[in-house]
Amino acid sequence: MTDNFLMQQRFIDLHPKTKNNLQAMALESAKDGAYRVSNRINAVLLNDDGKSSSEIAKVLNVSRVITSKWLKTYEEQGVDGLLEGHRPGRPTKLSEVQKIILCDIVDSGPVAYGYSTGVWTSTVISEVIRDEFGVDYHPGHVRKLLAEFGYSVQSPKRLLAAADKEKRDKWIQSSYQHLKKRLVRKAVV
Repeated sequence: MTDNFLMQQRFIDLHPKTKNNLQAMALESAKDGAYRVSNRINAVLLNDDGKSSSEIAKVLNVSRVITSKWLKTYEEQGVDGLLEGHRPGRPTKLSEVQKIILCDIVDSGPVAYGYSTGVWTSTVISEVIRDEFGVDYHPGHVRKLLAEFGYSVQSPKRLLAAADKEKRDKWIQSSYQHLKKRLVRKAVV
């Protein structure tokens, strides 16, 4: 086998002060529950102690490829590359302007947009996004998108707006209690 096919081991040589800082960061991140960050930093520390990616992977119970990636990230970006941050994902389908327009539509309400219902649902909003911007979003992702914009899920109360509170309370105390008892008796028989 030629040298081109052999994997070259990656070894990081840390300055003693840097090593002390990394050890403190690893302990603090583990204490705070940021175990992934702690593992990444410990991988660098173990590598500085002369451990190979394979040996580190066994100690930390991760794959060798992941360990190698962490070490490469540390070499390229330093400790900042090991910290939790924004993970790149699929780019958003809506531009910033389209997001603002969508928020304006949601704020104005479904009736103002032309729907007969007074309640937005994620399915209805996904239809609005498709009609307005030509972009398809799954209703489940629409909920995430709305949460990102600061909207929250609202559950309607099942009360009649014009109901007489006294009559309702009286019904709950008498008729409803009687119905519940009767249903329990039927279930037992």
